[in-house]
Amino acid sequence: MTETKNDAATEIGRGPLSRGAAVIYRMLVLEAQLLLAMLPTALVVVLLDRDASNLPLFLLALIPVAPALVAGVAAVRAAAASPDLAPARHFLRAYRRDLVPTLRWAVPAAVALAVLSFNLTHLGGVDGGAALRPVMLLVAATIVVWCGHMVVLTAVFRFRTRDSARIALVQLLPRWRFSVGILALLVVGAFVVLAASELVLLLLLWAFAVLLTLMARPVIDEVTHRFTREGASD
Repeated sequence: MTETKNDAATEIGRGPLSRGAAVIYRMLVLEAQLLLAMLPTALVVVLLDRDASNLPLFLLALIPVAPALVAGVAAVRAAAASPDLAPARHFLRAYRRDLVPTLRWAVPAAVALAVLSFNLTHLGGVDGGAALRPVMLLVAATIVVWCGHMVVLTAVFRFRTRDSARIALVQLLPRWRFSVGILALLVVGAFVVLAASELVLLLLLWAFAVLLTLMARPVIDEVTHRFTREGASD
């Protein structure tokens, strides 16, 4: 490990300017890879009109976001552990490794959110629909937060999908700070879109991946301690 760090320091340079340039380079590469991975979503978002009836389609179009974020979180963690000038390989390796496991939970979650959004847009024509709206919004928010936990678990651990799903569900309330942080990122993203445009949000994808990784540290530590052999051996 010491040799690896020394080699990385030699490759990047030991001065603050060299290190700062290396960090900027890694973030630019990460941003480019996230943009490419989310290109199908970006195209659909651009083509869809901003109408409530299109919300289910928009949510289904978000499916590629999940594997991209999983790879982004894995790449940020790998780059921190091995700060070299070849950051692209971390993202590509994680994307190939975690694509199928991510889709196993991301597709059902997107379908559930699309069904909920469809029902929400048509509650006005149902007797007592106003009373159901808070419940459905709470269910939708829970699914979104659960997906945020699943992104981290899929990126960091090699659990079976059903085990990750249970752990993520169990962690929702005990790790409420991270859960609130996920919702906060969504609010910030919505604000950026409303105040600026979808393009600005796309240019900040790297920041969302980094923030999600930083916020997830307590969750990762607890899951490692409670649910892995590494934690059991401590």
